[in-house]
Amino acid sequence: MWNDLLIPGAPLLEKAVRTLVVYFFLLAGLRLAGKRELGQLNPFDLVVLLLLSNTVQNAIIGSDNSLAGGLFGAAMLLIFNYVMVRFLYEHPKLDKLAEGDADILVRDGVVQDVALHHDLITIPELEAAARRQGIPSLTEIEECRIEVGGALTFVQKRPTGEDMRHRELLDRMTRLESQLAALSQRLPATPA
Repeated sequence: MWNDLLIPGAPLLEKAVRTLVVYFFLLAGLRLAGKRELGQLNPFDLVVLLLLSNTVQNAIIGSDNSLAGGLFGAAMLLIFNYVMVRFLYEHPKLDKLAEGDADILVRDGVVQDVALHHDLITIPELEAAARRQGIPSLTEIEECRIEVGGALTFVQKRPTGEDMRHRELLDRMTRLESQLAALSQRLPATPA
């Protein structure tokens, strides 16, 4: 039993190479699949990502079912990821090439249909994301971007319609206060 748990069933160098190949394959595949896969998951995307992890499991560990082999494969993934993140941090041009650029989905309240189509985001999905940010309508958005990690960033137009109504009400109240003050000065003082 201890032999099966602790002795890897495949050479460690083979496991390292397998892990590295799968890591880069998945990195390239997710990059080609688009930003939506990373941040705006629908149920279909989630199922694909879950099945993807199960599909490549054997490619990483091979026929090795030992505890040591599985831990080694997991450690290799974490180490490769750490090295890649550090490397890309120190090489911003390569990072930009690997991750791409943010896409503008809405500009000045106008939906950019080509960008939505490219990133496979529907208008109802975009409207729902805006509502979650407290923005009732896409026309109130100055800019909406899908970031390289898949997150949607909204910049609301300034001033918003609500801000304008608030400002108008304050102006009216100020005018009313001035008129009341002027009226109270004109009225004769009532004897006590």
